[in-house]
Amino acid sequence: MHQLSAVALVCTLTPSPKPSSSELMARHVLEQLEQHGVRTSSVRVVDHDVKPGVQVDMGEGDEWPALRQQVLDADILVLATPIWMGHPCSIAQRVLERLDADLAETDEQGRPIMYDRTAIVAVVGNEDGAHKTIADLTQGLSDIGFTVPAQAGTYWVGEAMQSVDYQDLDQVPEKIAATTAGAARNAAHLARLLRTEPYPAA
Repeated sequence: MHQLSAVALVCTLTPSPKPSSSELMARHVLEQLEQHGVRTSSVRVVDHDVKPGVQVDMGEGDEWPALRQQVLDADILVLATPIWMGHPCSIAQRVLERLDADLAETDEQGRPIMYDRTAIVAVVGNEDGAHKTIADLTQGLSDIGFTVPAQAGTYWVGEAMQSVDYQDLDQVPEKIAATTAGAARNAAHLARLLRTEPYPAA
């Protein structure tokens, strides 16, 4: 039987090796996916030269094609982002813009190339905007061709205008941990269904 795989695109603004709350949240999602037999990997997008644009390949020096291939090779995409000024961060927006090119890319059956892949969203911040951020990203991912499972977003937001981050917590609150586990469980379930019963050809 095909082993499911997942890749997390972590859209923190913080380059490696500095700690990142978005990366920690993504890691928690991936750990839950591993509980369901999913092989996982993660990449910080900020560590790569992802050119602005809406093409699959923006030319010399563009490192997006290699990241895109990791998405194509996975059954599940985890998109993790911080909230800045109530919105997904600029890197998450750039990821969506680069994925926009795949609206025009099709597989050998004439279907959008990202069909049969599942996507979930993980959000952290110390300001309002988690639901809007999840809504913006899941809507964009659905347009591109990803399938979004039930309760596909997990998030943590600290007290507004304070300095405590997700990575500063002594332990993950029970409600957050349960939400993360549920998103991962539903994503793995849906990915298995799509592996068995893919979308029909165009």
